[in-house]
Amino acid sequence: MVKCKLCGRFFKIITNTHLASAHHWTLKEYIQKFGPKNCGFLLPNLLPKSDPRYIKWKESLKKRPPPWNKGFTKETHPSVAKISETFKRKKIDNFAKWREKVKKVVKIESKFQPLRQDGDLAELIGVILGDGYLEKFPRTDRLVIISNSKNSGFVERYSRLIEKIFKKKPKIRKRKDSNCIETSLYQKSLSERLGIPAGNKKNLEIKVPKWILKNKSYLKRWLRGLYEAEGSFSIHEPTYTYKFLFANKNASLLESIFQALRILGFHPHWGKDKIQISKKEEVFKIKDLIRFRQY
Repeated sequence: MVKCKLCGRFFKIITNTHLASAHHWTLKEYIQKFGPKNCGFLLPNLLPKSDPRYIKWKESLKKRPPPWNKGFTKETHPSVAKISETFKRKKIDNFAKWREKVKKVVKIESKFQPLRQDGDLAELIGVILGDGYLEKFPRTDRLVIISNSKNSGFVERYSRLIEKIFKKKPKIRKRKDSNCIETSLYQKSLSERLGIPAGNKKNLEIKVPKWILKNKSYLKRWLRGLYEAEGSFSIHEPTYTYKFLFANKNASLLESIFQALRILGFHPHWGKDKIQISKKEEVFKIKDLIRFRQY
């Protein structure tokens, strides 16, 4: 219920009828003074069933003729069928202009169109394996990357990267039930083109793609995506402790990261659900090498 600002009475909606009869105001005047919220025309179905206006409206429905197309299709309705046949005979395409307009606005991706294998794609694959996932639907796929709402640099970087790779701007929204930002994109065959299975990654067998493994520059970008998602850098000066750490429960992913770090010349150690570099020189070296959190 809403309170009338002029008389204090409560209504479902402030209507022009009430304003005119009780206050000699128009709806336009009321909106200009108090704003448009909860103002306008009261739909008959919102009235109480005992209200004379509701009863009158229900009776009027019985007298209304059925819609002209009830029980028909475009093939069985005589008038529509005639129009359709005329268009076919004269070769008139009623939607030609609309179709051409849509083709210019929307670039329809081919189901099997491959993505360009470069550093950007390597980093995006890394961040998806860390803090993202893919969903498969009957006619499309959905890519989702989750991040802390306080990490605006992360959101900005990877939303731009998604747009650059897929030529489509992702949707960014804050989840109501948590302190998370969700960056998402719908497009065909995302799983196949990225080489990442849809669904829960926990029990998947994850390996470094061969095209990334062969190129150290791509390997660094792949690691950056992973560490930006689930990595951490910490220093405890009183105990001279340095840590560059990646945490995840997928054993195959941890093994792949361990191998990648060894290829780049580092000496990580493998703990429960984590890969860690602890040597001071190596901690700062890997942090700078992959440009960790440098947005």
